[in-house]
Amino acid sequence: MDDPVPVSPAPAAVMAPPPTPRGRRSNSAAAPAAASESPVPGTPAPLALPPAMSAPAVSGSAGPHGPNLGLVCITAGPEVRYRTITRTRFLSFDEPAQVAALDALYRDNLRSLFGAIDYCADRGLRLYRVTSNLFPQIDHPVAKRVFETLAAEMAPFGDHARRRGVRVLVHPDQYVVLNSESDRVAANSAAIMADHALIFDRLNLARTPWACMILHGGKGGRADELVNLIPQLPDGVRSRLVLENDENAYGAEQILDVCRRAGVPMVFDHHHHAVQAKLASYDDPSVRHYVEAARATWPDPAWQLVHVSNGIASITDQRHSDLIHDFPAAYRDVPWVEVEAKGKEMAIDSLRLQFTLGR
Repeated sequence: MDDPVPVSPAPAAVMAPPPTPRGRRSNSAAAPAAASESPVPGTPAPLALPPAMSAPAVSGSAGPHGPNLGLVCITAGPEVRYRTITRTRFLSFDEPAQVAALDALYRDNLRSLFGAIDYCADRGLRLYRVTSNLFPQIDHPVAKRVFETLAAEMAPFGDHARRRGVRVLVHPDQYVVLNSESDRVAANSAAIMADHALIFDRLNLARTPWACMILHGGKGGRADELVNLIPQLPDGVRSRLVLENDENAYGAEQILDVCRRAGVPMVFDHHHHAVQAKLASYDDPSVRHYVEAARATWPDPAWQLVHVSNGIASITDQRHSDLIHDFPAAYRDVPWVEVEAKGKEMAIDSLRLQFTLGR
């Protein structure tokens, strides 16, 4: 969960867009990001997106000391933190107080977001997962109005991240279930994803899987429904959507099938797979199989992203450990790895030391 401790790092210097993968068109003509639709194969776009919305020029290959490692949302220390506000407290204010509270909070969180990019770049980290609660209460009409007043402050973020060499993505909460049997839950989930897409558009982040929006498969036994609804999603969601395996409803084989049928990339999580398949080792041959199979789902293999975590008591313990002591051999040549460990930056530093020592 995101920590509500406020910080206010100042925005700093702001890299150029990478080659567009074969089969995709790049958008180079300047146009307002808010009203534009980015083309996907076979889908015409009424307006071109500005250059900042095309895929960035960041090398995606793993380096001599291992993959590019990513920080998830916040640091264990105080360096990267965000503020929040509960629904109850927000609704206890009258409208002028709601506007004032959200304006201050949103501005603080934006400063923290720019600061998070600087924190990563200064430490040679080239991957960052934005908190899914960057703009709390954004589903509320008052919050939407406050959010839109900050468009000018958000717009430079994409260039800032690219120039500092940091790839940015988001992992919406697990209660987002697009293929729910409940119409209310499905509609609410679609609205949440639309809000995430709006945020990424305002931040001038690519409408491609480079700027991933990661979801699990959702309601078990409804793979066909998920495959059928994905083409109907708004372009801002569909063009960024990637799917991840879990240990319950959609194991690696199930989500791989959905990804292939729906034409979206797969994020492989070896720990979810170990729990679901009851593996004895993270170096089970199936881990390499799914790493390679998932790579083929990405529009550019150099964009492939995976998740790493370890269980506390055993590899089938669902709880995440503080550090990563067991890094799958199959991940050594994967270009992008998000580190899902409670120790955050300490886990990343520990992994880097292991890579340097050749362990």
